[in-house]
Amino acid sequence: MVSTMAINKDDSRSFLTEEHLLFKQSIREFLAKKAVPFYEQWEKEGGIPCSFWKKFGDNGFLCPWLDLEFGGIGADFGYSVVLAEELEMVGSALGGISIHSDVVAPYIASFGTIDQKQRYLPKFITGEMIFAFALTEPGMSSELADIQTTAIKKDGYYIVNGAKTFVTNGFKADFMIVACKTDFNAVPSQDGISLLLIDKDTPGFSRGRKLGKAGQGSDTADLFFDDALVPVGNLLGEEGKGLSYIMQKLQQERLMCAIRSLIAAKDMLHLTMNFIKGRKAFNKKISKFKNAQFTIAEILTDVHLGRTFVDGLIGKHMTGENIITEVSMAKYWITEMSKRISEKCMQLHDGYGYMGDDKVTRRHQDISLSTYFTGTDETVKILIAKNIGF
Repeated sequence: MVSTMAINKDDSRSFLTEEHLLFKQSIREFLAKKAVPFYEQWEKEGGIPCSFWKKFGDNGFLCPWLDLEFGGIGADFGYSVVLAEELEMVGSALGGISIHSDVVAPYIASFGTIDQKQRYLPKFITGEMIFAFALTEPGMSSELADIQTTAIKKDGYYIVNGAKTFVTNGFKADFMIVACKTDFNAVPSQDGISLLLIDKDTPGFSRGRKLGKAGQGSDTADLFFDDALVPVGNLLGEEGKGLSYIMQKLQQERLMCAIRSLIAAKDMLHLTMNFIKGRKAFNKKISKFKNAQFTIAEILTDVHLGRTFVDGLIGKHMTGENIITEVSMAKYWITEMSKRISEKCMQLHDGYGYMGDDKVTRRHQDISLSTYFTGTDETVKILIAKNIGF
């Protein structure tokens, strides 16, 4: 369990107001009753039940940043940070809720037509529909323009063919935003990609099996399109501007990834601290060994450095600054840091960290996947290098 002292220190962060803290307390109390007691069972069953999404929405926790006309309260990004952190504290399998609320919904809010906004955004808030974003493809290179899924316009429809993989929320999604190539003459330096809104009941659409991976409670799937018929009215934004839209939203997506990864690392630290304080070796508490103390000091330093870095970026993002380069740095560094921390913590747990039923084992598994979210390290580093003129 995370110490009260650590939680109180977080509450003093500069961007958190009294309203944010009340929102945090409400989410924490809800999760303690409705998620924590069932989380282990959900992981064994391989997913978070749709009924939980609905309860979460009924309590007003989804998309609070949306305008009043769509059912939101017009809240700032600080609420999204609180939401992501509280979900991650329970476990990474709940991360799909944060992606639904703060990664997918912003695309429709920013680029959708009035009809699309009125039709879908209220359902983001209630949780009655689950949304996903399908970008990554099997064998896809680091170049986003290399998308192979195609959409050809004919007789009032886009005929979509291709496959997507590693789609968070993909197995349960009622609706998804799918990136497709629509301009086959566009060179890599151009765009030529469009975003389509595709319903789960679209003719020609199918899902593969839920992808087996560490953290089985996370909903991740392959999606397939075989002459899928998508009405032209389901185009999101303008045709051929999909990459531009993705780049506009990449800053928040990578920042959210860094935020969740940092919380996972912090949780791993406190799980380990609690373990070594209560366990003995050679008639001496493990926490009294110099090596254990050095390791904890190193991890704590990393976590504090990461927190300072991320909180600074949160503040800049809330004021609308363009910090995609810095956010990309945070994404790759913090996900790598969390993996490094996790390995050190597992060493301190000795064999007990690999027993399979303990939270520290699940946390270690979740952390091992974090570097692949929103682009591999190599992809992220390429963007950083390009942005500084290399």
